[in-house]
Amino acid sequence: MKPTAAPVIRTIDLHQPMRWLVLGWRDIGRCGWVSFAHGLVLTVVGLGLLLLARHQFWWLAGAFSGLLVVGPVLATGLYALSRAVERGEATSWRLVLKTWLSWRRHGNSRDGKDWRLVQFGLLLGLAGTGWVLTSAALITLMSPVPIEQPLDFLRHVVLARDNWLFEVWLALGGLMAAPMFASSAIAIPLLLDRRISVLQAVITSWEAVLNNPVPMAWWATLIMGFTLLGLLSALLGLIAVMPMLGHASWHAYRDLVDASAWPERTTGQAGAY
Repeated sequence: MKPTAAPVIRTIDLHQPMRWLVLGWRDIGRCGWVSFAHGLVLTVVGLGLLLLARHQFWWLAGAFSGLLVVGPVLATGLYALSRAVERGEATSWRLVLKTWLSWRRHGNSRDGKDWRLVQFGLLLGLAGTGWVLTSAALITLMSPVPIEQPLDFLRHVVLARDNWLFEVWLALGGLMAAPMFASSAIAIPLLLDRRISVLQAVITSWEAVLNNPVPMAWWATLIMGFTLLGLLSALLGLIAVMPMLGHASWHAYRDLVDASAWPERTTGQAGAY
């Protein structure tokens, strides 16, 4: 069954993104350790990257900023938990595991359109990898000295007065991140909630962002700001920041889109079309 009706894109106020954060904390309180476990896993991965590349910060800067690109996929379990809270269903690791496994089932689709989360994740992963390589090349080629430590990056890139490397790095990162944000702002929660294609989800996400440019720019700023705080806290802050932003993104989807015209997925049906 292919949905034909168009969703209703709502217009939101500038204060809504802060409300999403509050609702995200509420969901953490209801889901408990299952939510924090998502942040713990991300923190452990980040610490592993930090250990492996501690003397190659030119590469590490791109890797951590690339997490912002693939973050929406990593938060899939958190969307499922918030959806369950909203529906009055039980929340547990069993639900998270069932959600992830359901995306990789074969044979549930008469038209072969399986693996949608995997496909979308690969696209974001390629974008993230592209940024990591671009960032590393830019810093390596344009920096006056080798960037091996965080202090080197701060001194010779961020605070440098004789070149525009940091400004160019930020501008290029913004140009690459903006379309990725517009494509993924609500796409994965929508795919989780409704029986639609990746293309329909991405188009709807773009429409939601373009219909609310200022609030969504504020939302993107909040995401970057809280992620930066998590990174600056020796990554430990990500234990709380990651689940908060993941749960909040579910509420962003619910506020921005009325998708009731599209067929609903039942729990555990995320991979079936």
